[in-house]
Amino acid sequence: MPEQQPPYEDSAIAPTGAGGGTDLAMSEGETLEKPLGGGPSEGGPAAKPRSLWSDAWRDLRRNPVFIVSSLVILFLVVISLWPSLIASGNPLSCDLAKAQQGSQPGHPFGFNGQGCDVYTRVVYGARTSVTVGVCATLGVGILGSLFGSLAGFFGGLPDSLLSRLTDIFFGIPVVLGGLVLLSVVDSTTVWPVVGFMVLLGWPQIARIARGSVITAKQNDYVQAARALGASNTRMLLRHIAPNAIAPVIVVATIALGTYISLEATLSYLGAGLKPPTVSWGIDISSASPYIRNAPHMMLWPAGALAITVLAFIMLGDAVRDALDPKLR
Repeated sequence: MPEQQPPYEDSAIAPTGAGGGTDLAMSEGETLEKPLGGGPSEGGPAAKPRSLWSDAWRDLRRNPVFIVSSLVILFLVVISLWPSLIASGNPLSCDLAKAQQGSQPGHPFGFNGQGCDVYTRVVYGARTSVTVGVCATLGVGILGSLFGSLAGFFGGLPDSLLSRLTDIFFGIPVVLGGLVLLSVVDSTTVWPVVGFMVLLGWPQIARIARGSVITAKQNDYVQAARALGASNTRMLLRHIAPNAIAPVIVVATIALGTYISLEATLSYLGAGLKPPTVSWGIDISSASPYIRNAPHMMLWPAGALAITVLAFIMLGDAVRDALDPKLR
C-alpha cells in the first residue's frame, strides 16, 4: 500500500490537482483572499496611468515662465479683441498741431509725427500683430502637418517630392522673398502678409511632422493596429497623429512670435502692411527719422513688439520643456 501523506493543516505546502504540492510561502498574517472591492490591498481605487498631455499640463502649471508668458499673451488677446477697453480714442484721429509732442494728460505715450496718439496706436496695433501671428501659425501648422504626415506615413515618391520641394523653399530668403512678392500687392489688409508667411513657412513644419510620423509609425501599437486590419486613415488619425503632434505644437508656438516679428520687419521696410492699417512695424518705420528729437515715438511700439515676441518665445520654450520626455 502506498504510504499515506500527512495532512496539510499546519503545512505551507498546498496540494495540487496533479498530486504534487505548491509552496505558498505565506508569511504570518497574509491571506489568499482578494479585497472585497476588487482594488489594491490598500483599499483605494487603482490609479489611472497618466498620459503625456496630463504630465505636460501638470509641469506647465508649476512653471513660472509659462504662467507669466500666458498672462501676457492673454492680455494681448483681450486688448486685440476689445481694444476700446483700455483705449477710448481713434488710432486714425490725428492733430498736426500736436505732432511729436511728449506725454500729456490723457495721452501718456505722447504723439507721433502726424499728431496721432501713440498710446492708442500701440493698443490697436496689438490686434494686427496677434491676427497675423495666429493666422499664419494656423495656416503653416495645418498645411505643413498635412504634407509632412502624408509623406512620412506613405514614404516613397511622396516623401521624395516633399524633400525636394522643401529644399527649394528653404533656399528662398524670407525677407528678400517678402520684398519681392509683397511689393506688387496693393491690399491694405493682413491677408497678403499671412499668405506669404504660410507659403514660405510650411516646409519647416512639414519636416518636423514627417520625422515625428516616421518615428511614431514604427511603434508596436501601430503595427498591432495594422495587423488587426485598421485602414491607413484610422491608423494615421487615431494612432499616429495624437502621438506625433507634440513636436509640431512646440515648433509652431515658437514660430508664432517669429511671424509677428517678420510682419513688423516687412512693414518697417515698406513691403508688409500699408497705411491706414495700424501696425507696430509701420509706426516704428515712420518714427525712425525722428529717433533723436522724439524717441518716444519709436520706444513704445518697439517695446510692445519686443514684449509680445518674447512672451510667445517663452511660452514655446515652456511647452517644449513639458512635452519633451528626454527632459524629464
